[in-house]
Amino acid sequence: MKRRVLTFVTVAASWATLTTPLHAQEAETVAPVAPPAAETSSQGLADQLANPVANLISVPFQFNYDCCYGPADGDKLTVNIQPVIPISVGSDWNLITRTILPVVTQGETVRGVGGASGLGDTVQSFFLSPKNASNGFVWGVGPVILWPTGADAFSAKKFGAGPTAVMLKQGGGMTFGLLANHIWSFADAGNAHRPDVSATFIQPFVTKTLPDSTAFGLNVETSYDWKSESWVVPVNATVSHVFAFGKQPVSLGVGARYYAERPEGGPSWGARFVMTLLFPK
Repeated sequence: MKRRVLTFVTVAASWATLTTPLHAQEAETVAPVAPPAAETSSQGLADQLANPVANLISVPFQFNYDCCYGPADGDKLTVNIQPVIPISVGSDWNLITRTILPVVTQGETVRGVGGASGLGDTVQSFFLSPKNASNGFVWGVGPVILWPTGADAFSAKKFGAGPTAVMLKQGGGMTFGLLANHIWSFADAGNAHRPDVSATFIQPFVTKTLPDSTAFGLNVETSYDWKSESWVVPVNATVSHVFAFGKQPVSLGVGARYYAERPEGGPSWGARFVMTLLFPK
């Protein structure tokens, strides 16, 4: 157990030592116009990060450490690469693409079986969202797609798709919201013997952002597998702050996770470290 915790802390510390606090912004390259101060300040960037469909290019690298799986109390490290790219659609709408590509290292869960490592399946969401919020209320809807990019140990080996939606309210440094999707499989990816996919994901979240860009977050990443009739309900508490590499804005965050519900043999607790590269317009 001590070795597992020290491994995660070492990874997080190696990223954190590379940064220094700095207020930063990036000018546009074509017809430059200074963005509003609320969007270029550190607090403004932190507020935008709390919004899943903000008009902000960001590239999060999310390190998730979970313990303890199976009778061998195996651990698991999942690095989610999660680029978020907004695309302007006319004068009133944005199309926000959110992609999650997991890189997984799984320890031994049953003694004598060994561990595994490789890519997981990619989940890609597309949100059509109004450019202008109404009284701080923001929403987005669109499709979500499951791409079977994962190694055998971490893949459903199915193509899947379904609806996704997000809604949130921002004001006074507070963000309250809900993100949800459902994925059904519709085609095999080389292994017809794998069970079909029918899974629901629901994530309520709340974030408090301070004037210095420090943000405190709480969310519940609930998922329900309709085929196995099993719940996974991790509760995450996080704290983050906007820093910079030179003139490059970066958000660094850490958090802890408790599994309020899990299938038999699932993890009981976890930790999270997130480094997000920010590219304000």
